[in-house]
Amino acid sequence: MFRQRLASLLVAYLLDSAAGEPPPTVHPVVWVGRIMAAVEGLVCPRGRVGEAAAGFAGVLAVGLRAWAVAGRTQAVLNRLPGTAGIIAEAVVLKPAFAARMLWAEALAVAELLEAGDLSGARRRVRSLVSRPTDALPAPHVASAAVESVAENLTDSIVAPILTYLVAGVPGAYFYRAVNTADARWGYRGRFEFFGKAAARLDDLFNFVPARLAAALLLAAGLIRGEDFPAGLKLWLRDGGRTASPNAGQTMSAMAGLLGVRLEKPGHYILGEGLREPTPADIRRAVRTARAAGWVLVVGLAGFGLTSGFIRRWRCRRRPF
Repeated sequence: MFRQRLASLLVAYLLDSAAGEPPPTVHPVVWVGRIMAAVEGLVCPRGRVGEAAAGFAGVLAVGLRAWAVAGRTQAVLNRLPGTAGIIAEAVVLKPAFAARMLWAEALAVAELLEAGDLSGARRRVRSLVSRPTDALPAPHVASAAVESVAENLTDSIVAPILTYLVAGVPGAYFYRAVNTADARWGYRGRFEFFGKAAARLDDLFNFVPARLAAALLLAAGLIRGEDFPAGLKLWLRDGGRTASPNAGQTMSAMAGLLGVRLEKPGHYILGEGLREPTPADIRRAVRTARAAGWVLVVGLAGFGLTSGFIRRWRCRRRPF
């Protein structure tokens, strides 16, 4: 079963690299967002504790709904034979992560900055970050794009893959529902207290994946010839300087690898004293994060093949 999941994962990652996202009308995460929109309509002022409790019930309901639908789908997939089952599961799994779309959005910001279109870059980077972007100078726009590439290596790739390997398609979509709820509700504003549960659950689910993602970035940086010692040093020094216990892990590692200062004004500075990032650094960040994703997927596939070979070799050995 585990080796079959590894095969489906490899096919799903290849599908994402080749084709990107399915149409919104059939995208599971879009449907999760519609369920959340319906839940939002039930939110009414009831005090901080009441809203937090309602938010916990809301995110749990959305997550369990995603789990239930994915669970029924998994039961059907399990009945498919051999290669057909692997490919079908890969197609179902693919929307649970979004590597290609993330890289494309970041590269679009780089292109706009390179063309001198700061206003366009400010608008485009809104698809990657939640902060106000209307007054950001060009280096801060580049920083926001690099930060998003680094942080979303956890959210969009590593965490969905790990939850899939542990709990199959239902686990991947439960995680995606919680992560989407955090992105939608886990910020200051109307849903500040309603979104507390989603934010804390997302922190819990991402604790291990964020640190693995930072290590993967360092491995990819070493392969690509980036500044590995600086990446490791900055990860250890600045990884805990963000409000989120997880976001700073990959962002600080990326800042060190690229030799740049990443800053969210009024919140944090990672790599203080380093130079400000440029559009070229966005491209380097994308290449490094893309390499980190492949290190994970190819490494897992290699582990599956190797363990299968060792198991067969042991079975063929005859006792003396």
